[in-house]
Amino acid sequence: MELFLNDKLGKINVEVDKASRPQAVLIIAHGAGAGMHHPFMSTLGRGIGDKDIHAVRFNFPYMEQGRKSPGSPKANIETWRLIVEHIAAIYEGLDIFISGKSYGGRMASHLMAENSSDKVKGIIYYGFPLHAPGKDSMDRASHLSEVKVPQLFLQGSKDKLANIDMMNQVVGELSNVELEVIQDGDHSFNVPKKSGKTKEEVMDYLMTKSESWIKSHLG
Repeated sequence: MELFLNDKLGKINVEVDKASRPQAVLIIAHGAGAGMHHPFMSTLGRGIGDKDIHAVRFNFPYMEQGRKSPGSPKANIETWRLIVEHIAAIYEGLDIFISGKSYGGRMASHLMAENSSDKVKGIIYYGFPLHAPGKDSMDRASHLSEVKVPQLFLQGSKDKLANIDMMNQVVGELSNVELEVIQDGDHSFNVPKKSGKTKEEVMDYLMTKSESWIKSHLG
């Protein structure tokens, strides 16, 4: 479906993988360089929809307009705010959780740090981009202490955008937060053959963990 945000942001596409017996809604934002139809996004959406949770995917305006750069975070944070309002109105009565792959999750965290909302019950990060590759830093986590809802970080131990020791330090300084480490996983949750796991098995684990975490935070 198409959703008109406002005169400045225009229209964006939204897709819903509907659950047959929905208990909650998970909104999923894409990473900086790939839209809502990226295989990771599509697989995640379908899998979550099969677990009694409506999965909502959307494109940020810059992606709709064919631009490669996300541009101003302000516009994308505002997009998040409007998406939450719209989806909460459609699925009134269901708890809303928000999430994102990399950049999309980081923008979700800024939304909740700047605009605490009782509509949102928690955030899931599929690879929080703590820093640029090769530039280990915790600067991008400075606002996370302002997020008041529960947070789940799903991180690969070999993620070049998130030094895992630094991620442990970040999480250790926050409350109501869980960090789940995917051993040998990179930023895209790919794992080497020697890990003994397949990408499909890792995706199944991400979806199962997301389901159990969401259902443990209902109400």
